[in-house]
Amino acid sequence: MTTTDLAPDTSHLRPDERELLGRVCTGLHIAGHWRPAASGTTFDVEDPATGLVIARVADAGEVDGMDALDAAVEAQGAWARTPPRERGEILRSAFERVVELADDFALLMTLEMGKPLAEALGEVTYGAEFLRWFSEEAVRISGRYATAPDGVSRLLVHKRPVGPCLFITPWNFPLAMATRKIAPAVAAGCTMVIKPPNLTPLTTLLLTQVFEEVGLPPGVLNVVPTSRAREVTAPLLRDDRLRKLSFTGSTPVGRSLLKDAADTVLRTSMELGGNAPFLVFEDADLDAAVAGAMKAKLRNMGEACTAANRFVVHESVAAEFGSRLAAEMADLTVARGTDEGSQIGPLIDARSRDGVHELVTDATAQGAEVLTGGQLPEGSGYFYPPTVLVGVAPGARVLQEEIFGPVAPIVTFATEAEAVQLANATEYGLAAYVFTRDLARALRLAETIEAGMLGVNSGIISNPAAPFGGVKQSGLGREGGFEGIEEYLETRYVGIADPFGV
Repeated sequence: MTTTDLAPDTSHLRPDERELLGRVCTGLHIAGHWRPAASGTTFDVEDPATGLVIARVADAGEVDGMDALDAAVEAQGAWARTPPRERGEILRSAFERVVELADDFALLMTLEMGKPLAEALGEVTYGAEFLRWFSEEAVRISGRYATAPDGVSRLLVHKRPVGPCLFITPWNFPLAMATRKIAPAVAAGCTMVIKPPNLTPLTTLLLTQVFEEVGLPPGVLNVVPTSRAREVTAPLLRDDRLRKLSFTGSTPVGRSLLKDAADTVLRTSMELGGNAPFLVFEDADLDAAVAGAMKAKLRNMGEACTAANRFVVHESVAAEFGSRLAAEMADLTVARGTDEGSQIGPLIDARSRDGVHELVTDATAQGAEVLTGGQLPEGSGYFYPPTVLVGVAPGARVLQEEIFGPVAPIVTFATEAEAVQLANATEYGLAAYVFTRDLARALRLAETIEAGMLGVNSGIISNPAAPFGGVKQSGLGREGGFEGIEEYLETRYVGIADPFGV
């Protein structure tokens, strides 16, 4: 935290990078106005490929957070009464503008998060689609009217917006994780306070500028970047004017937030940690399985809650699968995301990179063999090479913990029952992947694997038109799909006397 000017020295950046950063508002956005933090302090945003500062952002405190909630509460009534078509058109306009600015959003995400530019462009497409999807859902909020079974009254059921929301978003998908929460809230008629991640706040700030440009009314979206999350969010969670919390992040933090939310019986959506199993059966198409593994493991450098965390492979094909996966990973180009040909960027910070290497070191100490990678590279930035481990001991931490990095540990199984047992041997239950040509087996696994989402012969399953979420300690609620808007609506019932007076 500093009290210096918001603009750092960016002479190490390319001219186009400096120009883009100069167009991003780095203050707080409250009640339709950009402003500094009440304390006047800022925090640094780094490029993880170099470790150098690329921006300074206003550092919100408790006063700023309460100001943001005040603005959301004041705007809620008028926003809830805004016709659904108008809310949908604002989202549609935001979608179109984000697509127009795809290159800017992609470059900004690469600068602050590290992912290769091509992958960042993919996130723009994915993240923008939530805006389009929920622009269409805004006009499909419905209820029902029915005669009571005894015939003496009528039942009117309708949906109303939950009210002011608090969003806490993660750093790994800076655009998509913001649009996945903001879009359904806008569609449902909810106002919001969003605390973007302090590691990657710039994308949310640029998105806020887009919403301002397309006419989202003041106070509907309030943004409070901060390096002091607890100081800002704890008072909001104690305020009974706040009616909804949506959080994406680690399970330990989610548990803590749920405890805080209990005091005001706050409605919550929690998208928490994962430990996704990737099952390869003896009848699998190994070409498809290896290609799927590359996508499921290395999307976002493995820094995704849906990333394949444990590769559970039938003993008859494990050796071939491992060697082919290692060959594919060894052939990847690890470089700064803006470099031509970059396929794997840096991890988000030094702590994350060191944590990934500790998991690899623990596994090798227990007898695991490294087929490729596994060594900390020299030089600047927080890079880690794609790594494949075989012969991993059952007690190795790399099988128990969420890796959040480009490391693929492989274990073997002999029977379907054993595969299911290994897949379910975790407190998490977000995503899972299965590669098999047996349709009956795939259907059995869909009912026996404990996960909120299952990819069958596919390494990518996230889709704005589908409900995203997990079971067990991977969370509560769903985002995306028809189900996504329901998280921002409450159901109300009106009992009406028999109009015929019978």
